[in-house]
Amino acid sequence: MKSLRSLGIVFLLLFSGYTYACDSNKPIKLGALDWESGQFSTALLELILREGYGCQTEIVPGATTALETALTQDDIQIIAEQWVGRSPIIEQAVAEKRVHIIGNTLRGGATQGWYVPAYVKKKHPKLQKVSDLSQFAYLFPDPEHPNKARFLNCPTGWACEIFNTHLLKNTGLSQQFNNVHPGTGAALDAEIAAAYEQKQPILFYYWQPTGLMAKYQFEPIIFPTYQSSCWESLLHQDSITTCISGFPSSRLAMSVSMAFAQQYPTLVALINSIQFEPQILNQAILEMTENKRNGSIQALFFLQQYPELWQQWLSPAAAIKLQQYLQQGDMAHSSVFASWSIADKLNRYLVNTVQDYGSQFRQISQFSLDYLLIPVEKGLQATPAWLMLIIIGCIGWHATRKYWFALLCVTGFYLIGTFGLWLPLMQTLALLIVSALFITLFGIPIGILMASNKKLHQILQPVLDVIQTMPSFVYLIPVLMLFGIGKVPALFATVVYAIAPLIRLTALGIRQVSPQIIEAAQSFGSTRWQLLLWVLLPQAKASIMAGINQAVMMSLGMVVLASMIGAKGLGEHVLQAIQTLNIGQGVEAGTAIVILAIIIDRITQAYGRGQK
Repeated sequence: MKSLRSLGIVFLLLFSGYTYACDSNKPIKLGALDWESGQFSTALLELILREGYGCQTEIVPGATTALETALTQDDIQIIAEQWVGRSPIIEQAVAEKRVHIIGNTLRGGATQGWYVPAYVKKKHPKLQKVSDLSQFAYLFPDPEHPNKARFLNCPTGWACEIFNTHLLKNTGLSQQFNNVHPGTGAALDAEIAAAYEQKQPILFYYWQPTGLMAKYQFEPIIFPTYQSSCWESLLHQDSITTCISGFPSSRLAMSVSMAFAQQYPTLVALINSIQFEPQILNQAILEMTENKRNGSIQALFFLQQYPELWQQWLSPAAAIKLQQYLQQGDMAHSSVFASWSIADKLNRYLVNTVQDYGSQFRQISQFSLDYLLIPVEKGLQATPAWLMLIIIGCIGWHATRKYWFALLCVTGFYLIGTFGLWLPLMQTLALLIVSALFITLFGIPIGILMASNKKLHQILQPVLDVIQTMPSFVYLIPVLMLFGIGKVPALFATVVYAIAPLIRLTALGIRQVSPQIIEAAQSFGSTRWQLLLWVLLPQAKASIMAGINQAVMMSLGMVVLASMIGAKGLGEHVLQAIQTLNIGQGVEAGTAIVILAIIIDRITQAYGRGQK
């Protein structure tokens, strides 16, 4: 009898680790982080909680700042990768005891700094310290401003964007280096990878844990010793400090709501015990990106590869339960579908293209910048604001012959200027003008050929279907690798994305011209060119202008998305507002885009109707 009672006590002690770990009626919500290590850490913890401890779980998507705000309100309970000291929202919530930071998930902490590829330091061994960069600035030319060098900052809206900007100024390098913002982490990775594959010099900010740290060899630029007081001042946007500090090794942890910490002590103990070696975590992230796995699949592979590591984190009962799940994993995830994908072949083809023809594509990029984008942008920026207001008013009146519309055009542009967005407006207009020029030059002739050649029409029709239905983000990927970040990839992606409606409507307008009109023109001896110029195009004008209207409006939408790959303009301010959860900035930039879209739409529609 005593032995049975003892066995029961042991049983309760063993299995209480997961039986009472979670509230079965309330799911635990984890923030869906958008960077690779965050995706992996979130998926790994979610899998452990769900299969090891029997918890109900939910992964909630959102921008980083939005998730952090939700955590402070207990709308979500866990953020699985928190860079301690980098988020004012979390720091304030910790001080107010609404959030609790737990654990130390990366041994030695997360490192960061300015880097160059190893082959750059090997070729230029004197390039070691930040003070050496001024004499080696010629190695890193900025394609948009060849007379200056280029430093790639971190993604728009991140805290590192602020201290990197201060460091560039405080070291005196801002006079030689342009502070280039890549837009997103994916754009930064693509630019680094493209430069590395071509063995080109590049200076950039980066951090670990990341997959690129496992894939490529980078060498850090040496800074002075880390000073905590200096570093604190570098973190503030409006700081006027002139100090220079090395980068701290940031503690990588998990943040949980205080309600979660108080309700689930067993899970808090689990999180406290989770820790990775840097090379293991970097390699896991690399495998995830190289094999195009999502975080959940990579987490499953990781648990199968490193049982000796995660078994130290879990309670004995949870470890047994998770092990049973992993042993059934192959059967549970079997599928009737054969494994086949074109992704690997396309990726290899793109990398080979970058390696073999990258310099030629960059020459095309430089030509587009030197002779199209930069001259138009400089011309718009050099035009006095008062003159630009008069010009837009005259265009509005000429298109509609309505004075009230001309006044609204002037008022709309003036309002954008009062928001402090005049320069971004000119940058967006420049990209829009050049995109519309390319779309018109290529779209109308292709539409004419489609209308006159049935076989070509049959070939191009499905191609245009693909162009119009393919998500716009897809166009950014190849052009980013081939042309680099900035205006040129935005131009090419915009042209490909927005040209389809102009081609379709041009062909449609010509095909709808009355056969009697065509027959009459031919009976009077019109040649093919005369028929086209004097009959077909004038009769199809309304349809062609509708195509131009649609193409320009689609171009405007794509120009905003192009801010994600470093194209400056109004879209950059929208992206920054999203990343920082700055509602006011987002409303102002969004309003500016709406005003610009309405003005362009009404003007192109008026010209299409031929209203005089």
